[in-house]
Amino acid sequence: MRIRHALLIGVVLALASTVRAQGPSASAPMTEKDVVKELKSAGPDQLIKAVSLRGADFDMTPEIEKRLRKAKATDQVIQAVTSAGPKARAAAKAAALGMTGPPLSPAESKDFAAVRDELDPDKAVALAEDFAKKYPNSSALTYAYAFEAGAYQQKGDVEKVVDLCEKSLGLNKDNLMSLILVSGMIPQPQYLNQRVDKEKQLTAAESYAQDALKLLDKVPKLPNESDADLAKRKAEYAAGVHSALGMVHLDRAQLGLTGVDKDELAKAEQEYQVAVTTTEHPDSRDYYRLGETTAMEGKLDDAIAAFTKAGELGQGTMIKQIADEQIENLKKRKAQSTPPAKP
Repeated sequence: MRIRHALLIGVVLALASTVRAQGPSASAPMTEKDVVKELKSAGPDQLIKAVSLRGADFDMTPEIEKRLRKAKATDQVIQAVTSAGPKARAAAKAAALGMTGPPLSPAESKDFAAVRDELDPDKAVALAEDFAKKYPNSSALTYAYAFEAGAYQQKGDVEKVVDLCEKSLGLNKDNLMSLILVSGMIPQPQYLNQRVDKEKQLTAAESYAQDALKLLDKVPKLPNESDADLAKRKAEYAAGVHSALGMVHLDRAQLGLTGVDKDELAKAEQEYQVAVTTTEHPDSRDYYRLGETTAMEGKLDDAIAAFTKAGELGQGTMIKQIADEQIENLKKRKAQSTPPAKP
């Protein structure tokens, strides 16, 4: 039986979690005190949503992380707060604005900045649509479509995300933001299960992911960014791409009519292993899917270890609950497959 879950909590990929530029909003950026208060009163999921919308007025440090951990912050919370800090927001804007083509006119530049900096997804969509109508030949249109895709991703509309990313890539095939978004969206069950040409879609997602990995080698260093920080930033992006590739192979493994494709499962396991070991802050969802993959391969101990890690990283989220359920089921499978001891 295929075990599939819609595990899109917040932004799917590492780049997608930082690429939405944090501009002015009706609510001021959250202080450390605000973050702790929201975490304790509303829980991790609501905090992640709040800090993603409002931003944080501080950058993560080891001391702050220690205090947040003491307040029961999960890895997902730490990553979200880190991405919402001033330095991360500035890095996201710089990474997203590596635009090519003719310079923008003052009016065009102002209108594009409005798209880029809008935090409300509905407003961002409207602004992007207006930009496309006013400036159909703009060199920034590929990025406007990418930001619009990010807004629809916040709204949970995977169909529009894929459509807009493909529009964006039609204008600039090297738009890294769009490549990472679309490679992560296509393999998701919300999108793939609605397609009759599943293999064709998975091939496209794999191609987008491979193109993204090639472009990651060329990601420029930001002002005042050390070599070590650049390597960490690229590793975060790469982890998301390898996660997308893992999902491609996990989906593909289950498409056959004669049973699970073991070779594709092995590829999925390899990609998820890369995803969780490449970054200092692995995603609990990747450990969960690694557990799915190894369980299907019959590697029950490996699967239990992966689900255990998913639960540890996903404290306070849905993943903790379903990972624990998987662990109990696997323990029962192990008990049933173990021959009784000889008298």
